[in-house]
Amino acid sequence: MTSLADKERLPREIIAMRVAKELPDGAYVNLGIGIPTMVSSFVPEDRTVFYHSESGILNCGPVVEAGEEGEEDIDLINAGGQYLQSVGGMSFFDSAAAFAMIRGGHVDVTVLGSHQVSATGDLANWMLPQRGVGNVGGAMDLATGASRVIVAMEHTDRQGEPKIVEECTFPITGKGCVYLIVTDLAVIECDGVGLTLKEVAPGWTPEEVQQLTGARLTISPDVKEFEL
Repeated sequence: MTSLADKERLPREIIAMRVAKELPDGAYVNLGIGIPTMVSSFVPEDRTVFYHSESGILNCGPVVEAGEEGEEDIDLINAGGQYLQSVGGMSFFDSAAAFAMIRGGHVDVTVLGSHQVSATGDLANWMLPQRGVGNVGGAMDLATGASRVIVAMEHTDRQGEPKIVEECTFPITGKGCVYLIVTDLAVIECDGVGLTLKEVAPGWTPEEVQQLTGARLTISPDVKEFEL
């Protein structure tokens, strides 16, 4: 009998693809390091998204794909250091102006990775205590200033421990800020009080997802398989 640890999970690309569906047309969006940087590659062509970066960029294209030699610009990179495609109407400015946009509430959605998310939507993504190092970057500003915070991450860590927990034990980035969690097993809504399971990965049941979750999930009456 296959254990839950051995069951097939969704790849990172599918997590990013599912998150891309959540970005409204015309939204100003900031993408964090890791899985979030992949999201720009899956936004539908008929949808316009204006990407924002703390380094001082607004309205850039998706990541330059492998094989697109000549498209790399060392001054045009995302949070993960990947090259971005240039598009008409791009804007460049200093980092102070970029952070002023975040703090002024002008970013509609930010997509961030995380080490932990609590049952009430607390975000802990800037330090792993066991390593003793961390880098806040713009995460605290984004957690506070963005209108919506979506977390894109694996459901459990490398040791198989839940990353969705009742209370965060890692240093907090932002309190009650997470709106939606998309993992390799599930799509979960946060309302600041509790968590609602909305979608599960193919081949997984809500009960199995709950077993790998450290916080109690309310199972939506219309819970369904991942929708892409």
